[in-house]
Amino acid sequence: MRFTLNQNYMTEFILLGIPFLHELHGVFFVIGLFMYIIAIVGNGFILIIVTIEPRLQTPMYIFLCNLAFLEICYTTTVVPKMLQTLLQKKTAISFACCMAQGFFHFILGSTELFILTAMAFDRYLAICRPLQYPVIMTKHVCIQMSFATWYVAFIIMFLQSIIVWRLPFCGSNIVDHFYCDIGPILSLACTDTHLIESLGLLTSILIVIMTLILTAVSYIFIISTILRIPSATGRKKTFSTCTSHLIVVSMLYGALVFMYVRPNVHSSSRLSRVVAVLNTTLIPMLNPFIYTIRNTEVKEAVRSAIHKRRGFLKCDF
Repeated sequence: MRFTLNQNYMTEFILLGIPFLHELHGVFFVIGLFMYIIAIVGNGFILIIVTIEPRLQTPMYIFLCNLAFLEICYTTTVVPKMLQTLLQKKTAISFACCMAQGFFHFILGSTELFILTAMAFDRYLAICRPLQYPVIMTKHVCIQMSFATWYVAFIIMFLQSIIVWRLPFCGSNIVDHFYCDIGPILSLACTDTHLIESLGLLTSILIVIMTLILTAVSYIFIISTILRIPSATGRKKTFSTCTSHLIVVSMLYGALVFMYVRPNVHSSSRLSRVVAVLNTTLIPMLNPFIYTIRNTEVKEAVRSAIHKRRGFLKCDF
């Protein structure tokens, strides 16, 4: 542990990774690196195909583009340092980098919840208000909603990050985690953190639970509308436009509720760390597959892009 002159100010933390699985760190490194590469390539693919294909530049895919960009940033905030820790068993991270990692981790996570809620509202309008949908959900409105999700998440997390940043850390600098999560960091503060914990729990409830409720209400109306469609084929086709979003929402909210919407954020149980690994690696990797593997519009856009590329090459030749 290091201190600056005449100040109780810690300059670095030591990340332990996943101590109870030290003997498997090599295996986890290979798996984590594979998931990280797939997540970057998969989400990068979504960004590229939506950008180059005019037919995909609709509100639903603009939101999906935001989600893909978020996943790239979200996983990059945590995974590279996690991989380094897995290789070295433990690794140092400066105080400033630790605070920045925690800040971006939570701002990106919060923005993702807001984006998923906006996507649920978009599906509600498309299915329950199809005639009004083109008038309400214009491209301009979609971009404004996307910007609002980033702005609100930034303001909420910035204010809380300032409070954590100013805490005195004068004891141990060992973080029993693979990234600077709020619970392990608060446990190192040499002051009473109950008020901050309560504020964090309240924020988690407001963001996680409220966005979950809004998403659930949207889907109650969506399912109610789908059930009134007389044709079984029509019901299946309409519901298929929502299944990808529902799968992602179920995985993400399940992990977040388990990790953050509970008292005693100091808790760093083995199970919570395993869930954190899945949340930062598995979900970002699966999202591109979930949203594209059964999406006929994306498949057609890919075929169109390939045909255009082949035609361009033939013309050059």
